Amino acid sequence: MVAAGGELLPNVNFQLERTWNGHAGVSQLAAKYLNAPCHIPEILGQHHGFSPSISGLRATDEVFGGEVWQAERDKLVVSLKEALGESWPEEVTIAQARLLAGLTSVSDWIGSGFHFEDPRASWKDKIEMAVDDAGFVPVTYRAGLSFEEVFGFSPHDAQSILIKEVTAPGVYVLEAPMGLGKTEAALFAAYQILQKGKCSGIYFALPTQLTSNKIYERFESFLEEVLADDCSHRSLLLHANAWLFEKDIGEEGRPGGAWFNKSKRGLLAPFAVGTIDQALMAAMNVKHGFVRAFGLAGKVVILDEVHTYDAYTSTLMDSLIELLRKLECTVIILSATLNKERRQKLLKRPCSSLEYPLITSSKNRDDEALREVSVPSNNHKAYQINLTADENATLEEALLRAEQGQQVLWIENTVREAQQRYLDLAARAAELGISTGLLHSRFTVNDRQRIEEQWVNLYGKSGWSQRSKKGRILVGTQVLEQSLDIDADFMVSRFAPTDMLLQRLGRLWRHSQTPRSNHAKPEAWFLAPKLAEAFENPEKHFGSSAYVYNPYVLCRSLEVWTDRRKINLPIDIRHLIEETYSDRVEQGSMERWLYELEHGNRYRKGRRDLQQLARIGLAEDGNTLPESQAQTRYSEIDSFEVLILKGISRDAERALLTFLDGSQLELPLHRHKLEKAEWRKRTAIIMQHIVHVPPSDKPKSVPADVLKRFGLQHCFYLGNPDWNDKDESILNVAIVDDSDWLRGIENTQVHDNYRLEYRDDLGYRVIKNQEL
Repeated sequence: MVAAGGELLPNVNFQLERTWNGHAGVSQLAAKYLNAPCHIPEILGQHHGFSPSISGLRATDEVFGGEVWQAERDKLVVSLKEALGESWPEEVTIAQARLLAGLTSVSDWIGSGFHFEDPRASWKDKIEMAVDDAGFVPVTYRAGLSFEEVFGFSPHDAQSILIKEVTAPGVYVLEAPMGLGKTEAALFAAYQILQKGKCSGIYFALPTQLTSNKIYERFESFLEEVLADDCSHRSLLLHANAWLFEKDIGEEGRPGGAWFNKSKRGLLAPFAVGTIDQALMAAMNVKHGFVRAFGLAGKVVILDEVHTYDAYTSTLMDSLIELLRKLECTVIILSATLNKERRQKLLKRPCSSLEYPLITSSKNRDDEALREVSVPSNNHKAYQINLTADENATLEEALLRAEQGQQVLWIENTVREAQQRYLDLAARAAELGISTGLLHSRFTVNDRQRIEEQWVNLYGKSGWSQRSKKGRILVGTQVLEQSLDIDADFMVSRFAPTDMLLQRLGRLWRHSQTPRSNHAKPEAWFLAPKLAEAFENPEKHFGSSAYVYNPYVLCRSLEVWTDRRKINLPIDIRHLIEETYSDRVEQGSMERWLYELEHGNRYRKGRRDLQQLARIGLAEDGNTLPESQAQTRYSEIDSFEVLILKGISRDAERALLTFLDGSQLELPLHRHKLEKAEWRKRTAIIMQHIVHVPPSDKPKSVPADVLKRFGLQHCFYLGNPDWNDKDESILNVAIVDDSDWLRGIENTQVHDNYRLEYRDDLGYRVIKNQEL
């Protein structure tokens, strides 16, 4: 502290206030001393994002100035009440407290801005300008647009009914098959109530970064149509790596620009697309989680592909939806494969209808009865189904279909199996003039974007002119079942749970207008064991799939599909899902697999443990976690980042990174040589050449002194938009030699037990010694 004469005051311990988190802790204790209503002291204490450490302290303690200083704080509160003409809020519920805590933090951020730096200037005159500059300006819309004017085509029955049902805040569930336009239905329903002033914006949440990236451009196109010409708002893309997107993301959400782009503030923007994780943190005990709740309040929140979540994330989602109801949100849930029990948990109300497609409406008003509206469906598809355990015969069939000019899709459940199947097919296919491709999660971002663009074009509408020229085989993993508009003539899939199989079938004969070979027919082959063998020992007979999906669910799914040779969609979807997931008493070996589903085993946690772990993350009385440690998905296995390079060198001033595509990047050895923004640009380029791998497959970590010699420590916080985040991750680096093997920076061995390989057509591959 500094005296009036400019000299430091003696005997001042500058570190002392850190023990109670500074003025936030004092504010909470002072409000409690003044008998502020329930929740208000805690809200004041949490305005920096977490609860201060004030256990055992009182506002009148000497460390806070004793009763004399508390009396001054009391006078300050009285003065504030008189100046604002307001008293403490009365009877605040938990949801309202979360909303008020978010408002308090946001107000603190705005109030700490440059507008209020001069304490002698009038503050009231600057409030409106400060709020406007932060981006909180009204949104204006083009009124009275029709569905066709927005999207360029007329709505079908499911879309029309959802639009009619969504009239007020509540929870709405649209269950409809893949490719039926659920996204457009939800967006136009949101537009209808946006223009009527019944909500304040839209957050579109999807399961993965990939799916949110895919929907972002469609969302931007929608906003271009519905926002008024003079409206300055656009959308943000929110997920951990959204800042890597090369495109200017809606000019950072416009007004307020980068202000909205801070990770904790992103949901404050009127329009945003991102992962479900960003929304889930609104209900979790994480730093500034209540800011996210404030950001979502009153919005339309669209939750897409809800069928893909496990027990852990589903528990968090149930809590999120309950909170959103209380915050007067309009929640639109989109799914192709919900079962009735899950729908009831999402709505927290009993459901009765087993119709499909189906729209279920539950308004927030208690006196509004739940409505279940059946949707007519004229788009029926029949598929031939063949279950087989003969992989060689299946491989020959895939080659035969491609030789006939068909576009074949082959989906495996693990990267390793997909890579092996690609190798099995590629050599034979090349001799027959058949193109083959591989897509999975262990490519660099750069390679994955290139492969995805190539094959989505070939298997999508834009490839119709090339489709008839030759047959092709695309091999991949679950990434092929998520939001890719691809259309195959023939499909092979490793057996998976029923809902996953139905998602995959959504990529088979997807569009009726697609030109196809004369030999093509809608047929799928599933690689699956015999039912009796699976029941007896699923881990043996399902192989690695039993470590990706729960063995009990795989057995129940196989039981449903075993005698089926033909299915009709969407007619059979409800029956298939309910038969797979309905509760029942088990006997024999299935009793054991059911027990392990609920209680787990030494390899994995059961549903009950996952639900309990999720509840811990929701608990308000536990430790507030930093965002980087917030676990919105449960995984037994961590993921590590590996930077893949073709070469690396240095001189006295800079290092030179050479990437696999031949491009190069200079990194100064001294951080001060570049501004922070320029370092972030270089980091974004490096991230395009990162692969995520499990711990057992990663190369040896590069020692810190080696990283420093090449300037890589300046990019140490890869993937985190907050450059000053203290949670550090180890950067793994590997060099690809002329034989595609991975080596260390100094030509060292990268793994003690395996050979590691990277090819631009195969991705990151682990080869056991016996396979060489």
